[in-house]
Amino acid sequence: IILGNREVILSSAQDLGFLMDKVEIIDPETYPEDKKEAMVDALVERRKGKLAKEDAYEWIKNVNYFGTMLTYMGDADAMVSGAIHSTGDTVRPALQIIKTKPGVSRTSGAFIIFKRHESYLFSDCAININPNSQELAEIAVESAKTAELFDIDPIVSLLSFSTKGSAKSDEVDKVVEATRIAQELAPEYQIDGELQFDASFVPTVAQLKAPESNVAGNARVFIFPDLQSGNIGYKIAQR
Repeated sequence: IILGNREVILSSAQDLGFLMDKVEIIDPETYPEDKKEAMVDALVERRKGKLAKEDAYEWIKNVNYFGTMLTYMGDADAMVSGAIHSTGDTVRPALQIIKTKPGVSRTSGAFIIFKRHESYLFSDCAININPNSQELAEIAVESAKTAELFDIDPIVSLLSFSTKGSAKSDEVDKVVEATRIAQELAPEYQIDGELQFDASFVPTVAQLKAPESNVAGNARVFIFPDLQSGNIGYKIAQR
């Protein structure tokens, strides 16, 4: 499903040489009134008294809210957005409508990086500014689960500027504690830390810096300790 003006989408697809015979196009502005009414009613019910019906009609004029409601109501399996919208504008409808699954207290943002015919997952590079140890552990476990959905080996490294005690600081202690918690939360996954990126990624460096680690040199999921390092890291990898 592609959301937007049908004529504009078909014209762009033709210019790009895309075949659209198996693609459904939905224009929120011309969406059938009965379906729009059902969507508004579901949205008002989901917001449980926090949203008036007339305001709900305004909300679904926004393509991110419209797409989120399609997903929430089962008419779509997932939503892709963000190319021309901010992270906040993209994530906010999901948090307000779909919300987090039971047992998960915090949303995080994962990025899939393709390099050398391999896929890697970087997290959290978009949402949580400075997660504490518990939050970082939850991010690590949920990122491992996300990796599995995309056929990425859930081998998880919690990153730091220190590898296995090579440096001492409160920031390092946070990652060490997060590693311990994550390992307890999900013993079925290979999770280790604290590890520097080179020790996580390069087998020869791993042998020197963390020879006892089953994650070092093999990691496919990289958990950054805060948003500054995560955002910088994924943009370097991207470019």
